[in-house]
Amino acid sequence: MAEVMAIKEKGMLKIQDIIDKILMDMCGGAKFEQTCDIIAAGNPENQATGIVTTFMATFDVIQEAVRLGANFIITHEPTWFTGNDATDWCQGDSVYLAKRKYLEEHGITVWRLHDHMHMGSDTDYIYKGLLDELDWHQFLQPDEECPWVYEIPETTVAGLAEFFKKKLDMKTIQIIGDPEMKVKRAGILVGGGSLGLGVEQMPMQVMERNHLDLLIVGDITEWTVCAYINDASQMGMNRAMLTLGHERSEEAGMKYLAPWLSERFPEIPVAFVDAKEPFQYL
Repeated sequence: MAEVMAIKEKGMLKIQDIIDKILMDMCGGAKFEQTCDIIAAGNPENQATGIVTTFMATFDVIQEAVRLGANFIITHEPTWFTGNDATDWCQGDSVYLAKRKYLEEHGITVWRLHDHMHMGSDTDYIYKGLLDELDWHQFLQPDEECPWVYEIPETTVAGLAEFFKKKLDMKTIQIIGDPEMKVKRAGILVGGGSLGLGVEQMPMQVMERNHLDLLIVGDITEWTVCAYINDASQMGMNRAMLTLGHERSEEAGMKYLAPWLSERFPEIPVAFVDAKEPFQYL
């Protein structure tokens, strides 16, 4: 709290000023007329006492922001359980009411930074954060416009699974295919990208076009890319898949947003708070 008091004495930025500078530095200004990058809670005219970045403003994350003395949370994914943070459906819902009450009691403003991180500039900052975490930038192949295809030192599916478990702090990981299968060419589709971005067959086309041994995915639909790779494996083809889940595949983007913000707002404490994988495994 001493840091917070020192900032108060020096004078602080409004949260809206911070939002405006983020969008300007990241994208050259706001890019989308219709976007899910909205204020989900709170007042952007408040002065910022601290910033927390996170994949999702879960209740645990909000409590940690309060403990840190931060009143501004930048979240990548929704606060109110639907893609566009719509709240018309939940005005009488007990979970919504309790979470909003806590946010209001502690003066927390939550802003979503999704579309601009992915699509607001030539850099997809979520992908970049994951590649920073993996240290895979040097493996990116120039034959694909999007940062999807990587030529890595030869390993096995099982070896790569252990690598991701260690790097992303995962206790378990789902695979399709032979654990001992050799892997050299891999593709990464984070979050909902592995659902095809509106084109169900896109992940399969990426795999075939780029002669991939392995797809590393966020979300899956079991009758699309999951079934495609399962069939390929059952027919003896050298194809496999690792499933990270949406949260684990994208959280690192918000982790590396924190130092990016600290460079621009050195007078304000900035912290990354891991939303953590939502599942427990029995």
